[in-house]
Amino acid sequence: MSFYTCLIVMAGGALGTFARYAASVLAMPVSRDLPWGTIIINVTGSLIIGLFSTLTLANGRFPVSDNMRLFVMIGLCGGYTTFSSFSLQTLDLLRSGATIRACINVAASVVLCIGAVGHLIATRINGGVADAAQAAIEEQA
Repeated sequence: MSFYTCLIVMAGGALGTFARYAASVLAMPVSRDLPWGTIIINVTGSLIIGLFSTLTLANGRFPVSDNMRLFVMIGLCGGYTTFSSFSLQTLDLLRSGATIRACINVAASVVLCIGAVGHLIATRINGGVADAAQAAIEEQA
């Protein structure tokens, strides 16, 4: 891990974070009943990491440098959504025939991540205040 590689990943992360914010803002008008911004971000992030990871391998159709893969897959997609990494890892399990492990990954990730949000604990620490966001955009982010 070189300093240059860290800069590449951080630059991708900054762009991914901005893209997530922009998508959330744009989706706010249609996000009354469902968090469409988050759904769109997770789906498009999964699409990006899946396409890019496969197409840009050394033996892929559009090979790119390792640094470019880190920029997009770790930086951009990581800043945009970590759901893309989860999706790719689950797909790899399914493709390798580890269907049960893939299902455990899905179930454990959903249950543990929802539990890890810590909203109930924070509500208690916060004296019963149950708000999770200060601004509408935070609900989408």
